[in-house]
Amino acid sequence: MAKQLMIYERAVPISIEAHKDWSVKSDNTYGFARDVNSVPVLAAEFAPAAMEYTIIFAGDGDVVFPSVILGMKEGQNAHVKSDNTWDGRYVPAFFRRYPFVFAASDDQSTFTLCIDEEYEGLNKKGQGERLFDADGNRTQYLENVLAFSTEYQGQFTRTQAFAKRLLDLDLLEPAQAQFNLAGGERTQLSGFKTINRDKLRNLPAETLAEMAKTDELELCYLHLQSLNNLTPMTQRLAARSESDAA
Repeated sequence: MAKQLMIYERAVPISIEAHKDWSVKSDNTYGFARDVNSVPVLAAEFAPAAMEYTIIFAGDGDVVFPSVILGMKEGQNAHVKSDNTWDGRYVPAFFRRYPFVFAASDDQSTFTLCIDEEYEGLNKKGQGERLFDADGNRTQYLENVLAFSTEYQGQFTRTQAFAKRLLDLDLLEPAQAQFNLAGGERTQLSGFKTINRDKLRNLPAETLAEMAKTDELELCYLHLQSLNNLTPMTQRLAARSESDAA
C-alpha cells in the first residue's frame, strides 16, 4: 500500500469501537523515516532546526511550505542511523507525532485524530501506553497526544500564513545546490525555493517593522542562516559512507 503523508501506511480515525484494547509501545526509533529526504517544519521549529538543518520552501504556485532537507538524494535520510535511532540534536515535530496525525474534513473545519495501524508498536498485548481505559475513556496518554496534535495544527496554520506572506511579498526564488559526495560522486538538489536576501533587505521600512513585530523577520533570517548547513550534511553522509565501507 502506498504511504500516506510520506510516512503513514494506513492512517485511520481513532475510536473506542476500533481501538478500545489497543496500546502504543514507542521505542524512540525512526526507521519509518529512513527514506524521507525532506520533511515539513513549523515556524515554531525554525530556531532549533536552523542549528543543524537546512530550511527551504517546497511547493508550487501559490502553495509553499517550509521544510528541512535530510538527505542529498531521493529516499535518503542522513539522520537515521543503522540502528534506526536519530542522528541529531533536534527531531522535527512531524516525526515526533508519529504514529498519530490529524485528518481534516473537506472544508478544513473539523479535524479527526488518526493513528497509523501499520505502526509496529501498536498492539493488543498491553505493552506501552493504552489509548482507552477499562471504562472506554481516553487515557492521559491519549489526551496528551491530542493536545500535542492540536498545538501542531495551530502552528501549521500559522506557518501557512507566514509562507503566504513571503509569496505575497515576492521574496521567494527557485534555488539549487550541487555537491561532491564520497567517491567523486556529484549530486544536485533542486525544486525548492529560498528567500532572496536583497529583496528582503529592500522591503519598505513599515513592512519590515510589521514583520519584526510578528517575528516573521526573525524566521526569514533563521532560514537564511540555515542554508550554511548544507555542507555539514554532505560531510555527514561522506563519513557514514566511509564507516559502512570499513
